Amino acid sequence: MKIVAVEPFILHLPLTADSISDSTHSITHWGVVGTRIVTSDGLEGYGFTGTHADLASDRLITSCIRDCYAPLLIGEDAVEQTRLWKKLARSPALQWVGRAGITHLALAAVDVALWDLRAKQAGLPLWKFLGGATTGKVEAYNTDIGWLSFTQQQLLDGSRRAVEVDGFTRIKLKVGHDNPNVDIARLTAVREAVGPAIRIAIDGNGKWDLPTCLRFVAAARDLDIFWFEEPLWYDDVGSHAALARASAIPVALGEQLYTVDAFRGFIEAGAVAYVQPDVTRLGGITEYIQVADLALAYRLPVAPHAGEMSQVHVHLSHWHPASSILEYIPWIKDHFVEPIRVEAGIYQRPEQPGAGTTPLAASMERYGKSIG
Repeated sequence: MKIVAVEPFILHLPLTADSISDSTHSITHWGVVGTRIVTSDGLEGYGFTGTHADLASDRLITSCIRDCYAPLLIGEDAVEQTRLWKKLARSPALQWVGRAGITHLALAAVDVALWDLRAKQAGLPLWKFLGGATTGKVEAYNTDIGWLSFTQQQLLDGSRRAVEVDGFTRIKLKVGHDNPNVDIARLTAVREAVGPAIRIAIDGNGKWDLPTCLRFVAAARDLDIFWFEEPLWYDDVGSHAALARASAIPVALGEQLYTVDAFRGFIEAGAVAYVQPDVTRLGGITEYIQVADLALAYRLPVAPHAGEMSQVHVHLSHWHPASSILEYIPWIKDHFVEPIRVEAGIYQRPEQPGAGTTPLAASMERYGKSIG
């Protein structure tokens, strides 16, 4: 499987609402920025990262793939994926300009494409190629009903629909108003609407400081919150550890961490209870596995930051023994040859060979952007 072509691409896909907001972001489209890797025997592998559909910064990622990684990949054997990951991730010149950020997002896209190729060559879905399922059930939690930009009535309607119509037993709501009492009121209303059996997680997207979080968790004590995700600034290990010690609400985080070393810092400090790696922020599937194994060694559950990456994370969640729950945000699923499927709140196992990352030709044509 000699690599003969590395072709970056950019897609800007519409959301399920006209726009959405959390405590720190507002977007109207999701960026799927990645690469198609072609081998000498005609196989095609696809991998991508996720962005806020900002064309200028998206082109920085595709430029890194085209101008930095492609020359290191052409002529190589795609089967030697582990060696290729090290070749790219430890390239002296690229390490010098970034061990995170753009270079890592580009590496993620390439690495996922290489895993997609290997699973396709074996004729197996990725979860089976990796060794087979270790759980009979991966539960989905619906985040797409809980955006901060939704009114309280929209929040209630969406939560009821997710539970009563779609069969979800887990939902996640965004928090992060300037006045946290607004969030307490919204959470209280949703808890009353869905009842005590539904598990409700919350996500602050890194907005609040430690004093605000401490007051908030005290006020939320009786709401039975499943976890508090990204309550504080993403890299602040000490404050997360302090919050974890002070509150009975478990801390979840990881979508903004780029390396296994960053996860190790949080885990060793006792600053995280639910580990949330993302193949698009890490160096792809290769580094995701390192993080998931690290969490398993500490007997911590892994709940991938699925968001737009459920296409890949559903495979990893069925396979890795530390995983049993996975986020559900259906923004991009219908743009792939084999979209993710959730039935009655449970993720169905993919059946087609590969990592689930092959986009529809029609979506590539309609939503593709020039890489410049």
